[in-house]
Amino acid sequence: MDKVAFSIPPVIGEELDAIGDAIARRRLSGDGHYTDLCRQWLEQRLGCARAFLTHSCTGALEMAALLLDLGAGDEVIMPSFTFSSTANAVVLRGAVPVFADVDPTTMNIDVDEIERLVTPRTKAIFVVHYAGRIPDMDRVNAIAARHGIAVVEDAAQSLGSSYKGRPAGTHSALAAISFHETKNIVSGEGGALVINDPQFVARAAILREKGTNRQAFLEGQVDKYTWVDLGSSYLPSEIVAAYLFPQLKATDGITADRLRSWHGYRQALEPAVDRYGITLPAPMDRDVPLNGHIFHFLLPDAERRPAFIAAMKARGSHCGFHYVPLHSAPAGRRFGRAPGGCPVTEDAAARLVRLPLFYGMGEATVARVCADVMSTLPEIFD
Repeated sequence: MDKVAFSIPPVIGEELDAIGDAIARRRLSGDGHYTDLCRQWLEQRLGCARAFLTHSCTGALEMAALLLDLGAGDEVIMPSFTFSSTANAVVLRGAVPVFADVDPTTMNIDVDEIERLVTPRTKAIFVVHYAGRIPDMDRVNAIAARHGIAVVEDAAQSLGSSYKGRPAGTHSALAAISFHETKNIVSGEGGALVINDPQFVARAAILREKGTNRQAFLEGQVDKYTWVDLGSSYLPSEIVAAYLFPQLKATDGITADRLRSWHGYRQALEPAVDRYGITLPAPMDRDVPLNGHIFHFLLPDAERRPAFIAAMKARGSHCGFHYVPLHSAPAGRRFGRAPGGCPVTEDAAARLVRLPLFYGMGEATVARVCADVMSTLPEIFD
């Protein structure tokens, strides 16, 4: 029986040529020819003040926390339903993640929760674009403006999505993008810090270069470079950037391909809403188009999710759940707080199932997975 993989990293076909060219140029450390090409592509596509390639989205989030001067006693509001990197960036600065509940129709932060969680110690809001869907950034930014706090977009999953005509990652001062192999556009490991507020550009260059003013030296602004601030080694190598550049150029095609699969899933599984009580992701909003990163749905109860996933695997379709809510994780209980708890997150996260979705999947494979779902649901829930 043929098996359907859960995720397969995309290959465009130009990656090896670009890597070979990078090797031939004899400049393999960061900020070479291909790093610059990727930077230019991102800045032109996003219209941001500056884009810095990083070794990971984790690194980009850590840079954002440094740029905001987060420190002991500061609080940062974020959804509990996210990856540990969102919280680690805050905790590493000595600040406290304050976990908010989610909207179960999107699995994004419940914007109504944010205002309740603001205290005199709140310094920032980290919003996560789950499954490439951007939350209501107008409302988030309005709350932030009222309280004089910063906003950072964890846009790890959302390159290719947009909100009211502007790309993901451009609705806040700082944003982080991922190019991990599980994302739509990949370099194996990799990420980018997107800077929309120009006041952060100069310092970001220093943080990214181990706290030195090396960039100013390379641009002839100083006659030698030295240690001037906090920082770390956030640069990816030229090999990583060379793999990434052909992928970036193919963003529109990859996005369109994944969206065909996303829409195929949603249309084919619509009958299961009334028949078996599943909850499909919210329809795509014309003002907030998605990039087809994840297709998920919620089962009617959590207790039978393991059996559902096991039955799907037995049929050859590999499915997955997703994050353990951070407020309930050992480190979340140690380093963060969740005033009032996150009951919606706990319920939805326990019922969530992700279906296979990758570039080049094709209509036949989508139909095959949907048939497996529709055969498995009555076995488990009737």
